[in-house]
Order: sequence, then C-alpha cells, then structure tokens
Amino acid sequence: MNTLWGLMINVIIVGLFSIFAIWIVSKLHLGLEVDGFGNVILTALAVAIVAGILTMVVGFAGLMDGDGLVGGIVHLVASAIVLIIIALLFPGVRVSGFTGVFIASLAIGLFYWLGGLLMGALI
Repeated sequence: MNTLWGLMINVIIVGLFSIFAIWIVSKLHLGLEVDGFGNVILTALAVAIVAGILTMVVGFAGLMDGDGLVGGIVHLVASAIVLIIIALLFPGVRVSGFTGVFIASLAIGLFYWLGGLLMGALI
C-alpha cells in the first residue's frame, strides 16, 4: 500500500469495515456512543484516512511486514487515538470509557491484519 492508489483502496475497504465496527460498538453501549448514521460514517472516514496515511508512512519507512501485522497494529493505535479526538470535535460522538474505543479499534486492527494475510495469500 505504498502508492496513492493503494492508500485509496485501503481507505475505502477499512472505511467500510470501520463503519460497521463503530456502529455495532456504539449500539452495544460499551462507552462509545455515536448519534446517527451520518456521524458513524464521518467517524469511520476519519479513522480510515488517518490510519491509511500512517500505514503508508510506515511502509515508506520500510517497517511493514508481509502478513499485515504491523499495519494492523498501526490501524489499532491510530483508530483508538482518532476515535478519542473525534469525540472531542464532533458533538454527536461521545466516549465515556476506553472499553468501546478499544473494542472498535481492535476490530478495525484485526480486520486490517486479516485482510493483509488474505491479500498475501492471494498475491
């Protein structure tokens, strides 16, 4: 994912899964609450863009591995940080505990890692 095209694909795929993960976690009332599906989409888009850019930077630095584990960790950490920052900026997103943020971030990171394993097996 070291190209602009790879970044765009990354943002789209991770963004779609992030929408699902954030929406599910917000419905479970685990400490991450998002009002309305529009806020879920904006939050997921912000997570996908920041995580995608950070993954591209890590790739340029030569720190990526073949199975996507490093990218999964980058997505986990980036999504946790972005979710907390988004909660401060968007009035429709609230974080009342780290559990919901951690579970949503874990789901996003695991998806990216599993996607890396699958893409590595296919290529």
